[in-house]
Amino acid sequence: MELSLRGERLHLWRGERHVLRGLDLELRSGEALQICGANGAGKTSLLRTLCGLAHPEEGRVLWNGADVRRDLRSFHTALAYIGHESPLKADLSAGENLRCWAGIRRRFSGADVDSALAQVGSVEWRDRTVRTLSAGQRRRVALAALTLLGAPLWVLDEPTSNLDAEGQQMVGRMIGEHLQHGGLVVAAVHYELALGPERLRRLDLK
Repeated sequence: MELSLRGERLHLWRGERHVLRGLDLELRSGEALQICGANGAGKTSLLRTLCGLAHPEEGRVLWNGADVRRDLRSFHTALAYIGHESPLKADLSAGENLRCWAGIRRRFSGADVDSALAQVGSVEWRDRTVRTLSAGQRRRVALAALTLLGAPLWVLDEPTSNLDAEGQQMVGRMIGEHLQHGGLVVAAVHYELALGPERLRRLDLK
């Protein structure tokens, strides 16, 4: 079954500022949308709108042809959203964070947690509290949740933030593998994702 995400004529205001102006977009299984623009251009606002966390004054977001606002709970089970600030608890370990965060969505084993951490090169930090990790290490732990959540739609706000060159390549590999399995990815970025142009669309916000 091919999945699809579509935004139709999206208008969004923030106070007196008209952030999104009649924006249209469409994404299908195996495709990634790279959202680019300067700080304040509305990248995060668009991501939150696509996730159903912010409601546009006009227009609608469709998941597989249905307005997401009709059944947000069902839509959110198909969605993995990682914001610019990862929702990690500072006093919990990396492993505990993943079990709490992803564990409310689906069941998995301790071996699954280790495997997810290994994929992002952070299994050795499993038992360290998040407050002792660097910003880049925390970003890797948050990215590990993508594997555990098992969601077809990834919405990522600056996924390579605080990562070194190897970490940025890792993100590209993760996204590429997700697309190969029919997933969809929307990512707000400052730097180009390491993906082939045949699967990557670009949207520039002014």
